Amino acid sequence: MKNCFIDFIRIYCKSGDGGTGCVHFYRDRRVIRGGPDGGSGGKGGDIILQGNSNIRTFLHLRYHKHWIAKSGFPGKKNNITGENGKDLLIEVPVGTVVKDEKKNIIMEITKDFQKNILFEGGKGGKGNAFFKNSIVQSPQYAQPGIKTKGFWIFLELKILADVGFVGFPNTGKSTLLSVITKAKPKIGNFAFTTKIPNVGVVKVGFNSFLVADIPGIVENASKGKGLGHRFLRHIERNSVLLFLISSNTKYKKKEYLILLNELKKFNLNLLQKKRLLAISKSDLINHQEKEDIKTIFFKLEEKIVFISSFTKEGLLELIEKLWKLLKN
Repeated sequence: MKNCFIDFIRIYCKSGDGGTGCVHFYRDRRVIRGGPDGGSGGKGGDIILQGNSNIRTFLHLRYHKHWIAKSGFPGKKNNITGENGKDLLIEVPVGTVVKDEKKNIIMEITKDFQKNILFEGGKGGKGNAFFKNSIVQSPQYAQPGIKTKGFWIFLELKILADVGFVGFPNTGKSTLLSVITKAKPKIGNFAFTTKIPNVGVVKVGFNSFLVADIPGIVENASKGKGLGHRFLRHIERNSVLLFLISSNTKYKKKEYLILLNELKKFNLNLLQKKRLLAISKSDLINHQEKEDIKTIFFKLEEKIVFISSFTKEGLLELIEKLWKLLKN
C-alpha cells in the first residue's frame, strides 16, 4: 500500500514552442512580382492541470514524469497561419498544490473538473506579410516563434476533508472511521496499522461531511520520528480536528498536550482550527473513571465526548457535535 499512495511527486513540464513565421512572396503565371504573403506561425500547446475527484494519488505520474506539449506549426504561403500545437492535459487529484523548484506555490486545484493553465505555449512568429508597409514593400524576414523553457515542478497532495482524526497509534481512529462511514481501512492491534490517510463520508440526515483518518502521530513526529510529518500536511485542509485519546492509556493529558505540540511545531495555524476531544474505547472504563477524566480536561477548558466503536456509545453525539462545529 505504501508504494501505491503517492502524495508528493516531481515532474518536468514544458509548453510548446511557437511556430516560425513564413517568408514567401505571391507568384503565379500572371503575377511576376507579387507581394509578401508569408503567414504567421501557430501557437505552442499549453500545459493544463485539471482536477479529477476519481484520482486519489499521483501514482499515474510515477512513470510519466516528462510532459512536453507540441510546438506550433510554421506559417504557410497565402497568409495561412500555422496550426496551433495541441494542449497537454494533466489530471491530478482534487487538493493538489503545485510548487516551483523553490517551493513557492504556483496554484492549487481544489475542485473537480477545475482547469488551470500551468504554462502557456509560446506565441507564433509573424510571417513576412505582417511586416509589409509603405516603406518596406518586400520584407525578406519573419519572426521565429517564441521558445519556451521547461521547468521541474512539485505536486503535493493535501486531502480535502471536513474533519481530520488526530491521535497516537492504536487509539481507534481506523475503527471509528469504519463504523461511522462505509470506508474499509486496515485495522490491527499494532502500531502504525494505518500508513496512508483514509477518507469516508458521514451521513447527517440529508447532509454529509467528509472525515479523514490521518496516520498515527507520535512525539517528535515533526522531526521525522515514526511516520514523521509526511501526513501532517493533510491536516492543513481540515476544517475541524477530532483528537482521539484512548481510555486505556495512563497519561491522557500528556498525550493530548504532545499532539497539540506536534501540530504547533509543524504549523502554528493548526491550533487555530476548531477541535473536539473524544475519549475512545470508553466501554473499558466505569462511570467514576469518566468523571475523573472530565475533571482533568475541564481544567484545560476542553469539551470531551466519550465514544466506543464497539458498543456504539456516544457516536451519535459525536457526529452531532462535529456537524455543529462545521456549520458554525
